[in-house]
Amino acid sequence: MFHGKTLMITGGTGSFGNAVLNRFLDTDIGEIRIFSRDEKKQDDMRHEFQARMPEMAQKIKFFIGDVRDLGSVKNAMYGVDYIFHAAALKQVPSCEFFPLEAVKTNVIGTDNVLTAAIDAGVRTVICLSTDKAAYPVNAMGTSKAMMEKVIVAKSRTVSPDRTRICCTRYGNVLCSRGSVVPLWIEQLKAGKPLTITEPKMTRFVMTLEEAVDLVLFAFSHGESGDILVQKAPACTIGILAQAVKELFQVQEDIRIIGIRHGEKLYETLLTNEECNHTLDLGRFYRVPCDKRDLNYDKYFTQGDQTRNTLTEFNSNNTVHLDVEQVKQKLLTVPYIRQELAEWESRK
Repeated sequence: MFHGKTLMITGGTGSFGNAVLNRFLDTDIGEIRIFSRDEKKQDDMRHEFQARMPEMAQKIKFFIGDVRDLGSVKNAMYGVDYIFHAAALKQVPSCEFFPLEAVKTNVIGTDNVLTAAIDAGVRTVICLSTDKAAYPVNAMGTSKAMMEKVIVAKSRTVSPDRTRICCTRYGNVLCSRGSVVPLWIEQLKAGKPLTITEPKMTRFVMTLEEAVDLVLFAFSHGESGDILVQKAPACTIGILAQAVKELFQVQEDIRIIGIRHGEKLYETLLTNEECNHTLDLGRFYRVPCDKRDLNYDKYFTQGDQTRNTLTEFNSNNTVHLDVEQVKQKLLTVPYIRQELAEWESRK
């Protein structure tokens, strides 16, 4: 389906963009367009792929711009067939201190991307959301929840034959930029204790490859207005830290620093309210768009009172991984294998 096509990734210099490039570059895709506002990261990515995959690197095109600026988005949109919209402010504490910045990027920026995509006749847009959008208690989650509302509302205004718009919602991605495992590894290298907010805190765990799989599943199976959710496992932060310590064979202490601004003790991927009409697809849940209009009077006579037996899906009631299982999952991550090899070479 990607043969000869042009794929644009907003926020494409991030962890997800790099994972997509690694997945797609050695295929018959026509062009991958990286759209972001950080020219330094673009330059680093350009040099990396020219050195590592010189015969394929010409497929990557770089566009400087900001999703907050509709004009710059439109300038990069010509000839695009598909979009993975990953541009976001995603650090919970920083969004707590600068909530309007989260709104500008996550909400208005998403609307700009969708507006430009519809105008340009882009065939499919897959937007990336987060578990923090379900029952949001922090600014980042609230902005992402509003982002999802914009996505679903926008899908109602355009024919899916012109532009299909879907959303994926997933939990913490292991070793993505700004996540906790790379921080712990740097602390281990410096001989410092591992800092943990709360050992009993639970989080969904998935790899970047699984994040890409979810987006591709949405691309292949999602209908316009859908929110697609992966049935991810979880673990406690204490178990995750212990798994890292055992992999690196260190005995550094763990220092509990307390929950940061806006953090939850557990995350939710599927709310009870969404369970009313959610479809179980095996490895994934599909939350379809509510197609009713604003004429609610007719539903007094045409209403449907049936309800699914599904209940809230969160990081407390999903499958929990033990230390050994977390270690095995970490070992599937190239970053971890590279860090372990460097660690062993220093001994």
